[in-house]
Amino acid sequence: MKKLSVLLCLLLSVSLAFSQKKEKGWVSLFDGKSFDGWKINEDHPATFSIEDGTIKVAGERAHLFYEGKVGNHDFKNFEFKLKAKTLPGSNSGIFIHTAYQAKGWPEKGYEVQVNQTHTDWRKTGSLYGINDVKENFAKDNEWYEYHIIVQDKHIIIKIDDKVAVDYTEPDTLPENRGLKRLSSGTVALQGHDPKSIAYFKDIKIKVLK
Repeated sequence: MKKLSVLLCLLLSVSLAFSQKKEKGWVSLFDGKSFDGWKINEDHPATFSIEDGTIKVAGERAHLFYEGKVGNHDFKNFEFKLKAKTLPGSNSGIFIHTAYQAKGWPEKGYEVQVNQTHTDWRKTGSLYGINDVKENFAKDNEWYEYHIIVQDKHIIIKIDDKVAVDYTEPDTLPENRGLKRLSSGTVALQGHDPKSIAYFKDIKIKVLK
């Protein structure tokens, strides 16, 4: 019995060490209790609230920007993960390489689409307006994981470990692209319209070289 207890403790220690190694480098951006480190823009602040450890998005257009201490909220190469859930007909988005903007749709960086059944044909996983997907990689009313990897000019977007987009930004971009390009910046969540309800949790980032 004693040997069995020792063996179980050893297996538990190995499992814990493996788990810690697996998570090495990941830093949480959301504590599940407050908007500490985040800033809601001036459009419609009431769109964002915290509900049962999640960020609830429900209301008029608004954006929630990470403005915290991690990486001085200025990320270039990184891996970003969160879990998302939408209600039927909802539309939302995740912005990368962006910057706080008091009003309007963010002009800097790229938007990654969050949409299963909204009328917009660009579905979850799309690099919005750049590399769009029509296939549904997720379902409404179910949690799914977003994994966004940015390395120099290369972006990979995964939904529950399935690659939705694998995009390399060309060296020369159209003149009308403006600030919608890779550079560096923070991340943000989108409130799209009054009929759209979405939830986000387990938000974390790993800074890469």
